[in-house]
Amino acid sequence: MFDTMTITKTLGSVCGALLLFLLLGWAGDSLYTVGSGGGYGEEEVAQAYTIDTGEAEVEVADAGEAAPDFATLLASADASAGETVFRKCASCHKLDGSDGVGPHLNGVVGRAKGTAEGYQYSEALLARAGETWTAENIAGFIENPKGYMPGTKMNFGGLPGAEDRANLIAYLSTTN
Repeated sequence: MFDTMTITKTLGSVCGALLLFLLLGWAGDSLYTVGSGGGYGEEEVAQAYTIDTGEAEVEVADAGEAAPDFATLLASADASAGETVFRKCASCHKLDGSDGVGPHLNGVVGRAKGTAEGYQYSEALLARAGETWTAENIAGFIENPKGYMPGTKMNFGGLPGAEDRANLIAYLSTTN
């Protein structure tokens, strides 16, 4: 009555039913679970990608002694290092006199705000049209564009390193 073939068929049927039950349970969980992993928002979700802004370096620098004021940093800034920092800006800004996603930055240090001809500035920047781009307010703007000028079209997260900002401004001062 119980030969090898009957036992094999019975065992195969049980394993197949168990596999089908597990697959249906998995499909049901994936269809009806809200959030990540069913933690109802309690679990931290990892981002798909991260952009290195140098915050870790700044935190290490802040842990030490007090940072020098910006005028001191600007006086000792390295324009060639600023050219390297400018690579982060080059995806939106140009130095050849033509506008890209952002306005061209030729001679921006000392230029009146909102005056690059042909570029359509945000209302926030046009409200400050008459002011001059000094090294200090460029530094404030590129440190945190949305915090410095709420309503700006600039979608850059900011350049947290004071030395990088000073080097970048020293480089921009050489472009006319």
